[in-house]
Amino acid sequence: MKLGFLTACLPQTPLEDIVPWAAAQGFETLELAAWPYDSSRDYQASHIRAESFTRDDAERVKALFAEHGLGISAMAYYDNNLHPDEAKRKEHLAHVRKVIDAAALLGVDRVGTFVGGRPVRAEVAMKEIGAIFREIVRYAEDRGVRVMIENCPMDNWVQFGLPGNFAYSPELWDALFEEVPSENFGLNFDPSHLYWLGIDYLRATREYGERIFHAHAKDAEMLPEGQYRYGSLGRQFTDDVWKSGWWRYRMPGAGGIDWGAFVAALREVGYDDVLSIEHEDPEYEGSVGQIKEGLRLGLDHLRRHV
Repeated sequence: MKLGFLTACLPQTPLEDIVPWAAAQGFETLELAAWPYDSSRDYQASHIRAESFTRDDAERVKALFAEHGLGISAMAYYDNNLHPDEAKRKEHLAHVRKVIDAAALLGVDRVGTFVGGRPVRAEVAMKEIGAIFREIVRYAEDRGVRVMIENCPMDNWVQFGLPGNFAYSPELWDALFEEVPSENFGLNFDPSHLYWLGIDYLRATREYGERIFHAHAKDAEMLPEGQYRYGSLGRQFTDDVWKSGWWRYRMPGAGGIDWGAFVAALREVGYDDVLSIEHEDPEYEGSVGQIKEGLRLGLDHLRRHV
């Protein structure tokens, strides 16, 4: 199993600096952030400019990775592909296609995104998602690329109190795979979301193993005082809808995930590929140095189990 990280945590650091640093730490692969250059959402970066990526760009990137002995595990662009604003939805979907094109030029066979969400009942949303993603998956298949959905609920993203990504639970995965019945449509599996949602991430690993195309390594920590004060619906009086107050994301080893058991479950279902750290730990943010310290700590912890 190879260890890597998603480059979105270092948005201001050029890829030419990230690659040699990652190799020097002992990372074996990188998941490349490919958001639009003018994106305004958090935890995003444009290390691959998919909207203008050329064959010459691909050759330069491949040479950089080859020089330092690193692989590219996947391309990453996570935005709301079911956005209620039709114009924004079209922009997001057009960019997904550009990322797929860039992946094909690089010889990368996995692109990660969200299905997204809007404030309607799940069965209504799922029919729309099916229509959208059957076309996206066909587009990817024609280019030798698989599409994978991360299982983050993106709660409060579109409307407070509602999920912004209809792909966070086994119930929804079953519906997605029924709507998009392709072997090239799967999951970028992140146990941290399942953990704080109260879903058995080890059972889910075993039951959906054939759909796990890629795995994120992110932990989650429960906050007992916050659980008492806010409950599972989270804070109601806050300007920051992303801070529930009763849990938070952490680096691997700083939360409640049993990484030894998770790695064992992945291997049990035949997954022996990439564990990619997705850095969203508030204890290791604020500067490039702090972010890199967090990545090193996550790598050191994962090495004990891989």
